[in-house]
Amino acid sequence: MRPDTHRLNGLDLLRSIAIVWVMLFHSFVVGGLGPNWAWLSRYGWMGVDMFFVLSGFLIGVQVLKSFKDGGRLSLRDFYLRRAFRILPAYWAILLLYLLWPGFREAPGMEPGWKFFTFVLNLYIDYLSNTAFSHAWSLCVEEHFYLLFPLLAAWLLRRPSMRKFIALCMFLVLAGVMLRSMVWLHDMAVDPTHQRNWFVEDIYYPTWNRLDGLLTGVALATCKVFRPQAWANARRYANICLLAGLAVMALALWLFRDRVGLLGNAIGWPVLSVGMGLLVFAGAGRDSLIGRWSVPGVGWLAAISYSLYLVHKAIYHVVQAQWGEQLADRGFAAFLAYGAAAIAAGAVLHYSVERPFLRLRERLPLYRRVGTTRVSA
Repeated sequence: MRPDTHRLNGLDLLRSIAIVWVMLFHSFVVGGLGPNWAWLSRYGWMGVDMFFVLSGFLIGVQVLKSFKDGGRLSLRDFYLRRAFRILPAYWAILLLYLLWPGFREAPGMEPGWKFFTFVLNLYIDYLSNTAFSHAWSLCVEEHFYLLFPLLAAWLLRRPSMRKFIALCMFLVLAGVMLRSMVWLHDMAVDPTHQRNWFVEDIYYPTWNRLDGLLTGVALATCKVFRPQAWANARRYANICLLAGLAVMALALWLFRDRVGLLGNAIGWPVLSVGMGLLVFAGAGRDSLIGRWSVPGVGWLAAISYSLYLVHKAIYHVVQAQWGEQLADRGFAAFLAYGAAAIAAGAVLHYSVERPFLRLRERLPLYRRVGTTRVSA
C-alpha cells in the first residue's frame, strides 16, 4: 500500500492514545494494573468514544465531499470500500474466537450469528457471555456506515444549516432523555444489578452512543460546507486544544461514578464535545499536536484497528502461559501484555488487513472515488 502523504499527525496521536487507553482499561482481563495504577486505567473506556468522534469526522468528510456542489455518492462503492477495510481482519479474529475456545478471554461467548450480523450490541447476556464483547463498538460503527450516507443524501436534497442544527440538537436531547429514562427504569426494577443492565441497555446500544459520531459529523459538515469558517477557526486550534482538555476534565468528573445517572444522562455529550475539540485541534498542522510527528505514533495508529480486535485475547493467552510470573507486577506486567498484544496486532495488520487494503485500491470502483458525480 502506498504511503499516505495526507496523514495528520494530530489525529494519529489521538488514535494512538485512544487504543493504548482502551488497552489499559481492558487490563482487568488479567487482574488489572494494581491499586497504584488504577487511576491510569479507570477511564480507559473513553478511548472508544475517541474512535467514534474520529470515525464521524473522517467518514463524514468522505461522504459529504462526494455530495458537495451537487455531486452524488455511489453507495455501492462506499459500502464495498468499508467492507474491505473492516471485514477481513474482523472475520479472521472472529473465526479464531469461534474455533479455538482457548483463545477467548472469557469462557462464555454469544453465538456467531450476532457477530456476523452486527447485532451483538443490541442483544447480549453480558454476565454470561463476555468473550469478544468489545466487538460491540464495531456494531455501532457498522450501523453508522449503513445509515449515515442515506441520511446525508436525504438531508442534502434541500440543504439547510438550520435543519442540520435542529437535527443535532434533537439527537443530543433525545439521547439524554432516553438514557435517563432507561437508567431510572432499570434501577427501579433491578436495583441490585441481577443482570448488567448498564452495559446491555445503556452502554452498548447504538441509539445511546450517537454523541461521539454526531460530534465528528458536525466537524466534517463545517469543514466541507463552511471551509472559510473552518479556516478562520484554525487560528484558534491551540485554544481549542486547551478547551478540549478542560471539557474532558469535566467529563471525568461527571463520570466519577461510571454507572451513575449524572454521567449517563449528560456525560456523553460533554465527553464528545471535549473530544471533538481535540479532534479539531488535531485535524491540521497548525496546532501543538498537529505540528510534529512523534516517532512510532503513525505506525501505532495504522495498526490500531487490528490491535483493538486482538488485544484482549492475547492478554488471556499470555496470562495462560506466564500469568504466575507476571502476577502482582502492576504496570510492568501491562508492558509485557501490551507488547505481546502489539506484536499480534501487527501480525494481523500486515497479514490480513493491509493485503485487503491493497486489493481495495485495485478495484475499478475504488478508482472512481475521487470524482464527485458518481451515479448512485
